[in-house]
Amino acid sequence: MRTLRIGTRRSRLAIVQAEHTRDLLRLQGVDTVLVPMTTTGDEGGTADASAQGLKGLWIDTILEALRDGRIDLAVHSAKDMPAEDDEGLEIGAVPEREAPHDILLLRAEGELRPGMIVGTSSLRRRAQIMAAYPGIGVADLRGNVETRLRKLADGEVDAAILAAAGLSRLGIDPPHATPLGIDVMIPAPGQGCLGIQCRTDDREVLAVLMLLDHRPSRMALEAERALMRRIGGGCALPLGAIGALKGDLLRLAAVVASPDGVRVVKAAAESEDPRRAADLVADRLLALGADRILAEVRAG
Repeated sequence: MRTLRIGTRRSRLAIVQAEHTRDLLRLQGVDTVLVPMTTTGDEGGTADASAQGLKGLWIDTILEALRDGRIDLAVHSAKDMPAEDDEGLEIGAVPEREAPHDILLLRAEGELRPGMIVGTSSLRRRAQIMAAYPGIGVADLRGNVETRLRKLADGEVDAAILAAAGLSRLGIDPPHATPLGIDVMIPAPGQGCLGIQCRTDDREVLAVLMLLDHRPSRMALEAERALMRRIGGGCALPLGAIGALKGDLLRLAAVVASPDGVRVVKAAAESEDPRRAADLVADRLLALGADRILAEVRAG
């Protein structure tokens, strides 16, 4: 087996995720080398600059290198991936998922109260936190995990919402942290999952990646991505979705909410087929008015 080149973003979290993949491959006797890269999103580009849309901002140059054969694998946070696979590329492995939920971080001990400002750049998080805590304010909070934690500590906001998986992978255990259950905050599709991409025609790499695949995590991700394709694609929408395999059934729960948190629609379904579960949930969300909410969001 040749030494495999793993493409990754340069952020600390992305490198940690790529190193985790490298460790998994090492256990299979495969040598690798990391190839850190800068994406359009890292350079401050906008969605118009990426062929894959807003989500593609964080993976575009990595996908180009994978298609061109300059790297053999690409490791992504699955929530950053568009719903549609690029032609000639596929997700060869989904390792076991980290905790998918979000965490509410307060600057000081206490509870989230009306008048406090929560920092997040996510429409999904904005909508759900405003629905759960009427009277709070929401401010845009961007940057990598460390930057957002620093802004919180500096008092730019009273609270922030971050993914549990990112904090765990970085070994960060911040104070005043409260996990948000799915009754309050349904996570982003793919949150906590890694998607390891390769070229569809690279049978040698695909065979190795099969050994890293975690079936329950893959099935959950397949359902969540199928739901994205039905109602959202690669757009940044106030959509949350979480799948879990229970025995032979894949259970999928999802939410669509207006950015102000006033209108919230939720649905859940289960099926042996992840795509069937996604279709059932999509149909129920749309019947409850999710299409009108999403149309308003897209119209800006």
